[in-house]
Amino acid sequence: MASHKRPEVEKRLSRIEGHVRSLHRMLEDGRSYPEIVQQISAVKAALDSVVQVIVEDLVEDCAKNATKNSKVNRSLLELQEVVARSR
Repeated sequence: MASHKRPEVEKRLSRIEGHVRSLHRMLEDGRSYPEIVQQISAVKAALDSVVQVIVEDLVEDCAKNATKNSKVNRSLLELQEVVARSR
């Protein structure tokens, strides 16, 4: 797996984790459902952006290894699986 952008992915996931914890606190504090739904939408968008970063990393890795045929096939299959799961 490509891992060039792993630090960025980890940072984004940590931020998302904090948002999810705050969602739970919002519910406990009796915040309105519209406020909670708005935050859930933000978390969903943040998760989508993490998928995009991962796919970009895989594409870059694939392109970088284009001259190494056996590794390219594995990278392309990995990329196809990730894109299929993200839909």
